[in-house]
Amino acid sequence: MNDSSDKPRGRFPATLHQVAPGAKPRPEPLRPQRLLQEAAQDARRLTVSSGLGLDNPAMRQRMVARLRAESVHCEPVLNAMLLVPRHQFVDSALATQAYEDTSLPIGLGQTISKPSVVSRMIEWSFLGERARQTGHLGRVLEIGTGCGYQTALLSQMATQVVSIERLKPLHELAVRHLTALQVPRCRLLYGDGMLGHPPQAPYDTIISAAGGEDVPAAWLAQLAVGGRLVAPARTPDGRGQVLVVIDRHAEGYHRSVGEMVQFVPLKSGVE
Repeated sequence: MNDSSDKPRGRFPATLHQVAPGAKPRPEPLRPQRLLQEAAQDARRLTVSSGLGLDNPAMRQRMVARLRAESVHCEPVLNAMLLVPRHQFVDSALATQAYEDTSLPIGLGQTISKPSVVSRMIEWSFLGERARQTGHLGRVLEIGTGCGYQTALLSQMATQVVSIERLKPLHELAVRHLTALQVPRCRLLYGDGMLGHPPQAPYDTIISAAGGEDVPAAWLAQLAVGGRLVAPARTPDGRGQVLVVIDRHAEGYHRSVGEMVQFVPLKSGVE
């Protein structure tokens, strides 16, 4: 899961670009989540502007309208955001903030990512060759299940989602959430996400909610030809992270980058 801060400043570029040698990273990172303390403070302070029940579709419709205004235009992503009840994935005491564009604590020092960041990362996944041809994400490998919200979104757009979480309490939390909502086409694993999951490879889409020094070789090996990988990774100068997008073609891999980002470190092993 991610653990970061304020509302995204700026938007993803219209097209991804290669990192020029010696180029300085952009100074304003896309921060998928606020610092945990700030998220908790906002959750206590903010109030829902309507008395409508959280299960009322109007709540999600307003959230999607905001996302569309912020240049999220992928209809499958927006449709999934309409269908998946985000309030079911957060603590009941914070559920009234579920449809704000904010991160919320989910335990273990982790937070549920902002809707704007989740939707943008999935939208980038849809720009891959295989997804453009088929209209869906195919078989997806998700690194960092967290509370299961992004997993539920991906399940609306994929033929199967294999999701790995290294923190056992979060894995168990996601299992409870997705089982209660009867989310289809998901397989949740407790394990080391850095290793991927070779038994069900190759994957048409790989998406990560944690960033390491670079994209693990295991993920590249498990990416299908025509597939796309979206993940944070350290900049060459070591000063921050960028969103890395890797497409696998028959002749090899093509690596591009988007905005600067700030995600929690990618770690090996389990806890």
